[in-house]
Amino acid sequence: VQLQASGGGLVQPGGSLRLSCLVSGFTFSSYYMGWFRQAPGKEREFVAGINWSGGITHYAPSVKGRFIISRDNAKNTMYLQANSLKPEDTAVYYCARRMGGGFSDGPSYDYWGQGTLVTVSS
Repeated sequence: VQLQASGGGLVQPGGSLRLSCLVSGFTFSSYYMGWFRQAPGKEREFVAGINWSGGITHYAPSVKGRFIISRDNAKNTMYLQANSLKPEDTAVYYCARRMGGGFSDGPSYDYWGQGTLVTVSS
């Protein structure tokens, strides 16, 4: 099982980025997937999650209305469109596969990508 996150970078406040998570080694279309982030000196937090079909999504209150999670099961890829970025969105973003339990709980996820750094600064 492998998850590879990409798409991070340096962006100015108000800008946008699209993160991608390419997976392999399991049947992607069978799993709920999530994005988490960890800012320097802070605990990891849930950002967004999406069910197997893409028909159900969940967002943290801090990103709702600004971020959009999606997936393309044919490409084994999940996305996070991050818009109207703020300095407080600066963090390493991780994608993860959920095995069960609460969708916003880190222990509910069994496989994690290596993370991609998003820096929001002028």
